[in-house]
Amino acid sequence: MKNHYYEDIYEITRSIPIGKVSTYGAIADYLALGSARMVGRALSQCNLSGNGDIPAHRVTNRIGELTGRGKFKPPSLMRKLLESEGVKVKNHKVVEFKTRFWHPGEHL
Repeated sequence: MKNHYYEDIYEITRSIPIGKVSTYGAIADYLALGSARMVGRALSQCNLSGNGDIPAHRVTNRIGELTGRGKFKPPSLMRKLLESEGVKVKNHKVVEFKTRFWHPGEHL
């Protein structure tokens, strides 16, 4: 059973533009959830095969690391999806994270 905040998290995640990334914390702050882990938990419950409508691959930790990659099947899929959108990744971290970062509070 999904928690009530899952759909809010999914809606924000759907709003992240191609070529941009956000963070678990930025989404949590925007929704006043109080915990980045709540965002990670919700995203781990959605379809992480790359075929779903929720681009969870665009959500990283606060410094741009692909900490959620282990939830993707296979784990390299998160990197591949980002790279297919023009986001460079090196050592499991978004290159030029600050220029790729998208905060929902500034755009929604």
